[in-house]
Amino acid sequence: MKICRIILLLFLFSLSLNAQHDQAPTEKEAVHSPMTGDEKALVTSEQPVAAHEQGEEHHDFKPDETAFHHISDLNVYSIGPWNFPLPCILYAPSKGWSLFSSGRFHIDNDHHGSGHTAVDGYVLNMGRVMRVNDDAFPQEEIAIDQFEIGESELDGKKTEVHYVIANGVKYPLDKASSADGGLFGGGITSFYDFSITKNVFAMLLVVGLLSYVFIGMARAYKRKPGTAPSGLQKLFEPIILFIQDEVAKPFIGAKYLRFMPLLLAIFFFILALNLFGQIPFFGGANVTGNLGVTMVLALIVFIVVNINGNKHYWEHIIWMPGIPAWVKTLITPIEILGVFIKPVTLMLRLFANITAGHIVIIIFISLIFIFGKAGENPGAAWGSSIASIALALFISAIELLVAFIQAYVFTLLTASYIGSATEEHHHEDAKH
Repeated sequence: MKICRIILLLFLFSLSLNAQHDQAPTEKEAVHSPMTGDEKALVTSEQPVAAHEQGEEHHDFKPDETAFHHISDLNVYSIGPWNFPLPCILYAPSKGWSLFSSGRFHIDNDHHGSGHTAVDGYVLNMGRVMRVNDDAFPQEEIAIDQFEIGESELDGKKTEVHYVIANGVKYPLDKASSADGGLFGGGITSFYDFSITKNVFAMLLVVGLLSYVFIGMARAYKRKPGTAPSGLQKLFEPIILFIQDEVAKPFIGAKYLRFMPLLLAIFFFILALNLFGQIPFFGGANVTGNLGVTMVLALIVFIVVNINGNKHYWEHIIWMPGIPAWVKTLITPIEILGVFIKPVTLMLRLFANITAGHIVIIIFISLIFIFGKAGENPGAAWGSSIASIALALFISAIELLVAFIQAYVFTLLTASYIGSATEEHHHEDAKH
């Protein structure tokens, strides 16, 4: 399975090795708005392609950009060089709702996932829907010439700006809105994307598969109560008993049955998504490596823990008994802060571990094309491939182990937090 995944990655990158090196303009020489008639004819005489494809041979291979592109949550599901459209559900306050398939963008049949057509003022650039930030842009479905990347300066900081060229005119693009407040480079833009993205599709697929498996198991137990497990029951029953006996009971105690559905749902959901992202030829969806997904999981744990917190739990957070008041003024803010730090650590731990594995594998494979200068030196590429593939296989084996460990750790910490919130206070008599 892992070897197949490495072969798939090699196949994706081989597209650059086999690319024809045409004499296309570099990014700095790319067409600017407005274009002259000769320049416009030069662009539109060819079949419209993305700017990164036209000038790719003039730029150094960038493993970081390649890695982040392959782990990003896109509006198209890519499997190797094939791109499958997904539903686009977009809202712009100045325009209203737009609902259509990303197939209307006429997606490239390569690993870039860019579109050749603009729809309702939206375009598909590197697999992500972006909106043209210009009221003069035609709102009907029109063909586009190419994409371009530039820089602009805002508040003394240089930021990357994407452009689309259509009918010889260059228009700026808005990136998708983000709820991070700018912390991770996002922000609120002119539209909101509620689409079924690659990660959402993967989650729906995994949830459907898990529901089918566990509903079938539940029916089997009802039909033959008290009998020995059979089929998938033999695989899952030991895992369920392990979570019950080694996680729920020790950390939660007598009330463990109340929280078993939550713990099992969290464990199998994370594990299934981790493993799904490692299946070769399935697009490598990086669901648990997405901060939005891990944040929601952590938020669910945060709500469950604090709703079920008893008087003893809140008393030791807000105003600890048995210690001087002046010490409480120092400890209480720390304890309150700890209530919010716990879910944050859950969120970041899962996100960082899963994302790191995907990035490292792609970076190791990228070494082949760094030494081979993206196809200019095939000999160096083949020479470095042995070490790169060996390192990638090693990391893939570790990543498979991490898939289980991170599901277990998240579940274990959830049980620990619930146990500390529901633990009954026991008064001990003083011993003389």
